[in-house]
Amino acid sequence: MKNYPKTLLCLLACALAVTGCKTQKEPAVADNAMLVRSTQTLDSLYAHYSAPGTCLLRENYPSDVEGYTATYLASEEQKNRPNLYSYLWPYSGTFSAVNALMEATKDNKKDFGNYQKLLDEKVLPGLAEYFDTRRMPEAYASYIKDAPLSDRFYDDNVWLGIDFTDVYLMTSQENYLQSAKLIWKFIESGMDDCLGGGIYWCEQKKESKNTCSNAPGSVFALKLFKATQDSSYFEKGKSLYEWTKATLQDTTDCLYFDNMRLDGEIGRAKFAYNSGQMMQSAALLYQLTGNGQYLKDAQAIAAACHNYFFMEFPPGQGEPFRMLKKGDVWFTAVMLRGFIELYQVDGNKVYLDSFARSLDYAWTHAREDNGLFNTDFTGKSCDNRKWLLTQAAMVEMYARLAVFANQSL
Repeated sequence: MKNYPKTLLCLLACALAVTGCKTQKEPAVADNAMLVRSTQTLDSLYAHYSAPGTCLLRENYPSDVEGYTATYLASEEQKNRPNLYSYLWPYSGTFSAVNALMEATKDNKKDFGNYQKLLDEKVLPGLAEYFDTRRMPEAYASYIKDAPLSDRFYDDNVWLGIDFTDVYLMTSQENYLQSAKLIWKFIESGMDDCLGGGIYWCEQKKESKNTCSNAPGSVFALKLFKATQDSSYFEKGKSLYEWTKATLQDTTDCLYFDNMRLDGEIGRAKFAYNSGQMMQSAALLYQLTGNGQYLKDAQAIAAACHNYFFMEFPPGQGEPFRMLKKGDVWFTAVMLRGFIELYQVDGNKVYLDSFARSLDYAWTHAREDNGLFNTDFTGKSCDNRKWLLTQAAMVEMYARLAVFANQSL
C-alpha cells in the first residue's frame, strides 16, 4: 500500500475560497480508491477548518461565528453564545476519522505510525482543551475549558470512550485504556433506576434517557470488556442493550426511537445512528456469547435500516441501486459501524455494497472543488455552510470501507 503523507505535512494549509455548488467529477485512481478518498478528505478538512496557532478547529466552513447557532445543545444560554471554535461533538469526529484510518492502514507500519502521530500530536491535544476537571467525576465538556462552564453530555463522552478503547485495541498502549476507563466512570454517574435503568443524555438536564447515550453505552462497555476481560463491563453492556431494546425499540419495524422522558413520553424520531448502534451492540453480544437471538436482532435491525435510511435510486447511467437518503452524515457513519460489525459475523455484503455504491456516487456528485462534501449524495442540492462533523464522517466512512475494498464489495 502506498504512503499518503500529505495530511501530516499540510495540517495548517491555507483554505482556498470557492463559490457556488460546483462539484469535482474526477474519480480517484489508486490501488485502494476508498483509502485515497479518505486521506484526501482529511487533507481538505484540516485545510478549511484549522484554527491557526492551535490544535482546535472551526465548526463550519465558511466560518460564521455570529450567524451560527448550534441546534444540538441543552442550554439556551449556551446555544446563543458565539464561539470561535467547534463544540466537542463535531471536534470528536476527527478522533473517529483518524482511528478509522489507523484501522485501514494497520498492515502498513509507516502509514499506521503516521496516523497515530497525527492522533497524538494534533487530535488529542485539541481534545484535551475540552477536558473539565472543575466538576467530578472528570469528563469532557461541550466547549473548551477556557470558556465559561458548559454542559457535559453523556453521549459525547461515550463516543470518545469508544474511540479510546478502539485505539487501545489497535496499539495496546495503556494511556488510551486509562482514558477510556476514566470516561466510563463519568458514564456510570449518569445511570440510575428512573425508568428502570439507562443513561441520561445531559448531566445538567437529567430530563430524558436517550438511545444515543444507551446504545453506544452498551457498545462502549462491550469493547471495554474485550480490552480488559473484566466481566463487569460485559454485564453492564448486556444490561444497557436489554434496557434500550425493552424501552425504546419500535416493535413494528425493529428501529429505535430517540428517547424517553422521565414522564414516560417517547420522542419518536428515528435516527440512523441510534438503530446502528443497537445493531452493533447485538452483533458484539453475538460474538461474545454465541447466542443466536442477538444475531437475529442485529440482522432484523440491519434489514430495517436498509429499508428506512436508503432509497431506490436511478443514476443517470447504469442500474438503480440503494442510495443513502439525505440526512445527518455522521449519523450515517455511525450506522455503518453497525453494518460492519454484523458483516464480520454473517458475511452478508449486501448492505456494505449499498454503502460503497452510495459513497462512490457521492465522490463524483456531492464533493465540491474545495474537497468538501454536501449532505445530499445525489448531488441534487448543496449546502451553503459545510459542517465539520459531516466532513469527518466522510473521512471515517471512506476509511472503513477501504478495509473491505479488496473483498469485492
